[in-house]
Amino acid sequence: MESSACEDLKAFERRLTEVVASYRPATIRWRIVLITISILTAIGAWFWLRDPKTSIVPLSESLCNHPVFFCATLTLIFIPVALFMFGIHKLVIAPQIITSRMRLVLADFNMSCDDTGKLILKPRPNNN
Repeated sequence: MESSACEDLKAFERRLTEVVASYRPATIRWRIVLITISILTAIGAWFWLRDPKTSIVPLSESLCNHPVFFCATLTLIFIPVALFMFGIHKLVIAPQIITSRMRLVLADFNMSCDDTGKLILKPRPNNN
């Protein structure tokens, strides 16, 4: 391969890895937020269901007796809805979207890329 083509591929690979890496902090942050809210909801639900008064008192009073469950459930319902409305869910899956689209484009050139954006050169097919 010519040196200019090799340099171009290296530059393209560096830029692709930069783009994929730039989305990682936002992805990790939002996943941590959603996992934390889910865990709080599960723990709150466990205590709410194990409470013997839950089946006796009205629902509103039962939810007032378990504020962690109530707040976590509301958060788990409304925050993701708001995030989807503002397109934050695209940040969570953006690296996968970018790499899958790049794989489609690179397939025409007998190349692919891994999840970090590193190029994978495939052997040329034999046209015999």
